[in-house]
Amino acid sequence: MDQAMTQVFYVTRFTSFIQRLFSYYVKTEFLHNVGVNYLFAPWISWLLLLQSAPFIAPKTFPYLVLWWVFVIPLVVLDVKIYGQWFTKGKKFLPTVANPTSQLSVIGNLVGAQAAAYMGWQETSIFLFSLGIVHYLVLFVTLYQRFSGGIQLPRMLSPVFFLYFAAPSVASLAWESIAGAFDIASKMLFFLSLFLFTSLVFRPNLFKRSMRKFNVAWWAYSFPLTVLALASTEYAQEVKGSIAHILMLLLLAISVLVLPGLMVFTLFNTKMLLSDNDPIVNLLNHLPRVV
Repeated sequence: MDQAMTQVFYVTRFTSFIQRLFSYYVKTEFLHNVGVNYLFAPWISWLLLLQSAPFIAPKTFPYLVLWWVFVIPLVVLDVKIYGQWFTKGKKFLPTVANPTSQLSVIGNLVGAQAAAYMGWQETSIFLFSLGIVHYLVLFVTLYQRFSGGIQLPRMLSPVFFLYFAAPSVASLAWESIAGAFDIASKMLFFLSLFLFTSLVFRPNLFKRSMRKFNVAWWAYSFPLTVLALASTEYAQEVKGSIAHILMLLLLAISVLVLPGLMVFTLFNTKMLLSDNDPIVNLLNHLPRVV
């Protein structure tokens, strides 16, 4: 009896410790102007998995329940982040805006796409509008490069690829809402293609970050994937040789990047631990504005 009580005691203490540790890291991320944007990443991933899951069809009850489970945290984070943009004064957004801020936009757009698959037209338009309007505000803010804003370390320069990830996701989301890859989707795709080209022709921006592998390299994967997906929809709509060549090129790049990142990560697994992750140390030294 005493042994059983002792085991229960230690299990309870261990569970409490894990809970406090998890709460500490989540709170630290939540209060960090760069880290808070990465809180969108799990919900974005799960929404994408929900859309691609072969065993959960849209318009079914499990799909509906999971959609709500994944979207509600996104909306809560939206209220926190966008609310600060509104209420903290005109200098707040130029100070805290950085390329990772676009993850909040991507979260809304992915949620809109998932809602469109269920036939929830009004909900999908609501989330799309929420994402695209704040993307315009964020895009203009980042474009002007206000002085005094957060300057990301060179090691985090791969997150600049998020510049073309947002319009790529927007083009796919609008296609799901409109039912066709129409002019609006093409405009968003062309914007993402232009931003991708602009970054490719500026290798010096990524030179220092590419000297040694770090977890930030994974920021290349998702933007390239959604850009390639948008190019496939564009090629199917246009049915031209140039569009198909562009599609094959982007698909090849996307396919090659993913296994390459997996191999590099496999040989650098120690970086996945927070104590050995240089990204964590860099973020801890960035200024906080709460």
